[in-house]
Amino acid sequence: MHAKDRDIKKYSVRYDVGYDAIRAARLEKMKALGLLDSRWKISAQVSDWSLVEDKAWEARCMEVYAAMVDCMDQGIGRLIDTLKKNGQFENTLILYMQDNGGCAEAMGRNKPFQVRADMATLPGLPATFLQPDMIPRQTRDGYPVRQGKSVMPGAADTYIGYGRSWANVSNTPFREYKHWQHEGGISTPLIAHWPAGISATCNGKLESGAGHLIDIMATCVDIANVAYPRELNGTSIQPLEGISLRPSFEGSPISRNSPLYWEHEGNRAIRMGQWKLVSKHPGDWELYDIEADRTEMVDLAKLYSARVQEMSGLWEAWANRVGVKPWAVVEAAARKKAK
Repeated sequence: MHAKDRDIKKYSVRYDVGYDAIRAARLEKMKALGLLDSRWKISAQVSDWSLVEDKAWEARCMEVYAAMVDCMDQGIGRLIDTLKKNGQFENTLILYMQDNGGCAEAMGRNKPFQVRADMATLPGLPATFLQPDMIPRQTRDGYPVRQGKSVMPGAADTYIGYGRSWANVSNTPFREYKHWQHEGGISTPLIAHWPAGISATCNGKLESGAGHLIDIMATCVDIANVAYPRELNGTSIQPLEGISLRPSFEGSPISRNSPLYWEHEGNRAIRMGQWKLVSKHPGDWELYDIEADRTEMVDLAKLYSARVQEMSGLWEAWANRVGVKPWAVVEAAARKKAK
């Protein structure tokens, strides 16, 4: 996580109250906004703030995370200002979403503390240098990159994630995190803004219908009134999988004729209407009634074994059709690409 000092300072002491208080405040706000169904049980909190040894460091992690969001928001504001100046704001569709839920990875959090170098000890990098490593070894001006517990994140010479406990807060009220296919890993909001194309009766309204990343392309193709190609340079390409979200911009329900599917590193899920089948690799399938239990707290797999069999069969057919399986081939190709 990296952020500018002036943005981090805005959130100083904001998170000193710890996980419990921040999570409780978010739950109350969600209830006030009408986002939480009273039937849903709330997922467990995974950590106890009173047991945190270095609270200043732990709070700083969330301060930097908030500062990053703040900085991004400033950038979006500049884009919107430019659209307005160019007379394009009213007829531009803006879609804002996340690619996954909060990340629980302990990146840089479990290593020994590293002191910042007094001066640059490595050669500087040219402006054209492209970073090849997942974890940078140095800053552009020659400082070694630091990791480790109690290393305050934010500066360019640090590389630290905010960890499982804050990810649990970010994913309130859901279970699990980025990487897995439970709601805490895949469920994010989508904000759509398009004054010229969204009905005035829909302005500021919440739409509870389920969408998927695959629907973004389908929506853009629909709004642009163009045909999606069947081939590229003489080679057949995968057809569109998603559907247009445009009906929801006009206050109509989205009509989806096929299930939604997910897969990431063996973790898998399929959703058909109110039903969601999900599994943590290499575990068994779990079945949830998302309308009654969006937080996935009551596994109904044993109660509805026939539904599990039907949905898992559909998932297997999809996985084979789009190339998710076989695992060994997919994983080997990914490793080769990474090298």
